[in-house]
Amino acid sequence: MNNKTKFKLDGNSFLLAVTIVLFLVMYIIGIIMFGDRGFARVQNFLNLFISNAGLIVIAVGMTVVMITGGIDISVGSVVAMVCMMLAWMMEKGGIGAVPAIIIVLITGCIFGLVQGFLVAYLKIQPFIVTLAGMFFARGMTSIISQEMISITNETFTKIATFKLYLPFGGYVNKKGATIYPYFYPTVIIALVTLVVIFIVLKYTKFGRSIYAIGGNEQSALLLGLNVRKIKLQAYILEGFLAGLGGLLFCMNTCSGFVEQAKGFEMDAIASSVIGGTLLTGGVGNVIGSLFGVLIKGTIESFITFQGTLSSWWTRITIAALLCFFIVLQSLIAAVKRKNK
Repeated sequence: MNNKTKFKLDGNSFLLAVTIVLFLVMYIIGIIMFGDRGFARVQNFLNLFISNAGLIVIAVGMTVVMITGGIDISVGSVVAMVCMMLAWMMEKGGIGAVPAIIIVLITGCIFGLVQGFLVAYLKIQPFIVTLAGMFFARGMTSIISQEMISITNETFTKIATFKLYLPFGGYVNKKGATIYPYFYPTVIIALVTLVVIFIVLKYTKFGRSIYAIGGNEQSALLLGLNVRKIKLQAYILEGFLAGLGGLLFCMNTCSGFVEQAKGFEMDAIASSVIGGTLLTGGVGNVIGSLFGVLIKGTIESFITFQGTLSSWWTRITIAALLCFFIVLQSLIAAVKRKNK
């Protein structure tokens, strides 16, 4: 193994290891500081997944696109549009829960197809394309309805609120009853999606092609890869995951309104970068993105348990971590160039 290959492996693994260690350290600090208030309970850990199931799926899709060297800042608006579509179809349009879900997933794929075509075949910058997509999706959300629509569809709410209990990790409340930790189907869907995309990226030709394109597009062309087609497929996949993430987000809120999920795209980008995905493409891991989301959730838990801090401290802390990981990525890239 030459130095170049060795550093590449060490560098990628190092970024992922830093993210995982950071999460573990933060969570242990939380247990030490707020253990007497229930931070150490299994339910609190599961709440990180319950409240961020949609973001996990969105961050996974963002990671796929960022590995190709692209970006998608439209996902927050797509989530809002998906929630509003679901709410309107089930509450105003008389459409059942299952057809409504299928429609929004297809809409996500179409959204990804259009953006992917503009990026891959017309060579328009991903930032500009997805900026237009962000405005379009948010505008369509307000056209569907400018008022909040609460979802009362029985099938949808049953799926969204169905609790799956763990047979361990319970605690006795003040009334003497044992409360066992639970999670919702959204968590299972998010984690299954994560595993599937991890396998696709690591063990399939499509996944390896995405890394090759992000690493060096010209080299990928010389290897005979159809760069435009693969980029298009990556954006279609990301569009589908945006639709799915919007569905999971909607299951948490059971409503649709215009201002929903504002800044969601930045949370997804931050989670991916903190998870070790390079902004320049070619490097990334959905497992790291998962831990990036968990770090954000842990910071929010800190603020909730502390009780007096503003929720804006989440943004401030994420900004500091983002700067740290960008600098770390720059240092690794500099060493990588030196070893060439």
